[in-house]
Amino acid sequence: MGRSLKKGPYIDLKLLQKIKSADPKSKKPILTWARNSVISPEMVGFTIDIHNGKNHTPVLMTEEMVGHKLGEFAKTRKFVRHGGRMAREQEMAPGRRVPPGQEITTTEKPKEGKEESKKE
Repeated sequence: MGRSLKKGPYIDLKLLQKIKSADPKSKKPILTWARNSVISPEMVGFTIDIHNGKNHTPVLMTEEMVGHKLGEFAKTRKFVRHGGRMAREQEMAPGRRVPPGQEITTTEKPKEGKEESKKE
């Protein structure tokens, strides 16, 4: 359930003061812990470091973000993978030689014959 229209959007007062006093051209990010604040048009163009519970995530504010909350752009959970003994056994099945996530990538080496002719 959203906030009533009579009250208007919630914007943290300290964050709003920091934005009004900051220069939009400066590269220095604005730190905030107010994940529940709504992004207003005044914030567009600023880089805001949003706290995700462990550290701050830098987010550049754009026009499309207006009306959303700051917390939507700083994930609080990190998905590792589903697992357990059964998943490990399936990964190491006889048909698979390398576990997923550890695939070997090959890169093409330049042909040595052409390089040698250029050096001479």
